[in-house]
Amino acid sequence: MRSIPEIRSLVETYLRHLPPVPELPVLPHGAALASWIDHTLLKPEATPEQIRRLCEEGRTYRFATVCINPVYVSLAARELQGTGVGVCAVISFPLGAHSLRHKVAEARQVLEDGATEIDMVIHIGALKAGEYQNVLEEIAAVVKVAHRRAAPVKVILEMALLTQEEKIWGCLLAQEAGADFVKTSTGFGPGGATVEDVALMRRVVGPAMGVKAAGGIRTLRDAQAMLQAGANRLGSSSGISILREALEERHE
Repeated sequence: MRSIPEIRSLVETYLRHLPPVPELPVLPHGAALASWIDHTLLKPEATPEQIRRLCEEGRTYRFATVCINPVYVSLAARELQGTGVGVCAVISFPLGAHSLRHKVAEARQVLEDGATEIDMVIHIGALKAGEYQNVLEEIAAVVKVAHRRAAPVKVILEMALLTQEEKIWGCLLAQEAGADFVKTSTGFGPGGATVEDVALMRRVVGPAMGVKAAGGIRTLRDAQAMLQAGANRLGSSSGISILREALEERHE
């Protein structure tokens, strides 16, 4: 694992000159787009019946996962058992302002309840304060717990709150900690995914790590813009309407 001074040197290099844009994979079209989408319902007022409907939609349209709050993980795991559709649980959501011990305990609990992927919010204040070792250690601790169960970890940076330098730090710390994806936003912050942020994230982490765009992705045009910028996973509560647009476009 690279030291913080080594990562700092890389940040300084990237502030002067970003790596080239990596070659992107072949982008999905039509119904294939579903497997790139986390079908999402994170509203605090979501009911069990709405989660069941979300899972039914997940099965019908073959989304990558349903993305939900921890309290509904066991319900979603039962509803989706044997379907091939994953259960993505958010932890320390939406603020990231929990202790490392709390985040690890929450990760263990959602995995025990049946989560197959974890989206964690970093300690944003620690990143902004330059407490990089603390951020690295908390991500690595959650990754360690999740990878024991072969569960990918997506690290939510809440890009709208960060400077350019902090965005680069966040991406490199998540990568160094062994996370599988960096993710733009919670959808509850001051801004959602932007093409510029997704393109930055992809250039910083390179082709081997995932980039998830989330927040404000409501149309096929939005989705295509994020994928073309370098995302290989999308988080959206509008997945069905996006897919319908994709299918209509495919048949034109």
